[in-house]
Amino acid sequence: MSVRIRLARHGKKRFAYYHIVIADSRAPRDGRFIERIGTYNPNTNPATINIEFDKAMEWLDKGAQPTETVRAILSYKGILMKRHLLGGVKKGAFSEEEAEKRFQEWLKQKEAKIDAKRERIAKERDDMVRKRVERETKISDARAEEILKKASKLAEEEQKDAGVEAPAVEDEVVDKEVAADEPEAKPAAEEKMEETVEQPVEETDAGDTGLDEPQEQVTSSGEPEAEPADEEPVEETQETDSGTEGEEVDNETEGKELPEKPEEDTKEEKS
Repeated sequence: MSVRIRLARHGKKRFAYYHIVIADSRAPRDGRFIERIGTYNPNTNPATINIEFDKAMEWLDKGAQPTETVRAILSYKGILMKRHLLGGVKKGAFSEEEAEKRFQEWLKQKEAKIDAKRERIAKERDDMVRKRVERETKISDARAEEILKKASKLAEEEQKDAGVEAPAVEDEVVDKEVAADEPEAKPAAEEKMEETVEQPVEETDAGDTGLDEPQEQVTSSGEPEAEPADEEPVEETQETDSGTEGEEVDNETEGKELPEKPEEDTKEEKS
């Protein structure tokens, strides 16, 4: 039976993470396994790897064969490097102290590379955000300039329109003033006409009562002709007293003569 060091998939769709397991090569990928020695999360940058260093070395010494992805993970964490140095110690090329010293130097260099990568990624992220902000600020500034230009153009057009409409408004004001003065002139003319009409009426009221008024004309049939109704254009003023009205009625009756009735007189003589 061959033993493999491989990955078992977990997580959800498009966001998977993996367990580093020791399993039989005939077992399914996500099936039963012998032992779990670490985790691998490729969703972060750089990837997050947690592995038990000693157990991985033990299974490699026992003959377990890693897959290509697991081999890259072991190389990344320095497990393969440590195994190579221990092989040199077994051959007598150098001592264990020298092997440990070389391994620590390599580990420092590896950690420095990882830190540099993290800094580079963070710097790229910050630069990207800064560029995006600058681009957005440029766009917003350009929009603000366009809005200011439009506002200034509208203000200039309004000023021009106001300068053109000002004389027209003055003409309208003058026309309104003239129209307001005309009704005042018309009542003045009407008052003059009323005064001229009221003067003969007052003379008749104040005149002597002995004056005779013109008699009514009698037709050939003996009936008096109907006098045309005089239309008084002016209403009677409230200043006339009830006494003056009575005097006018008496004057009218005294000045007028009653019409003769020849037919009735002839009938009485016959009787």
